[in-house]
Amino acid sequence: MPSYLAFFRGVNVGGANKLPMKELVAILESLGCTKVQTYIQSGNAALTSKSRSRDKLSAEITAAIEREKGFAPLVVLLTKERLAAIVAANPFRTAESDHKSLHFFFLTAQAKKPDLAVLEKLQAADESFQLVDDVFYLHAPSGIGRSKLAAKVDRYLGVPTTARNWRTVSTMLELAGE
Repeated sequence: MPSYLAFFRGVNVGGANKLPMKELVAILESLGCTKVQTYIQSGNAALTSKSRSRDKLSAEITAAIEREKGFAPLVVLLTKERLAAIVAANPFRTAESDHKSLHFFFLTAQAKKPDLAVLEKLQAADESFQLVDDVFYLHAPSGIGRSKLAAKVDRYLGVPTTARNWRTVSTMLELAGE
């Protein structure tokens, strides 16, 4: 049975789209998912499913949450092998020691016409980024809370994303191994 890592966008952020993790587990289990484990309240889950189609399972999860909670979050599903490959391809290895400065933006699809030139103009002097396939890696030592670049990633890549810091990504990879 395939193992997946689910990353939800906009769940439990700023008091909006409230989804307690116990309810998320129940929703995932109602869809036939097993071995469901969540990590922190921002919408991260490790699970197994009989579904071999990530796109179909992602759509089913979004629809179930909309039925139960009244909002339809973006859900990015990755296999543990894919997340391991993303981690291995991290171009900012030296930033792994500061989990708050290294971010992974998971794209819902590969960017067809990303405007990287505009993103370069938006980046702060201490920021670095790299787009590799369907992942946008960002090293932002001053944080992403005020980053003009981080705020505009979706717009200039042309596809929706959901971002996680190094600690969350590495913890999710550990959960997938259990």
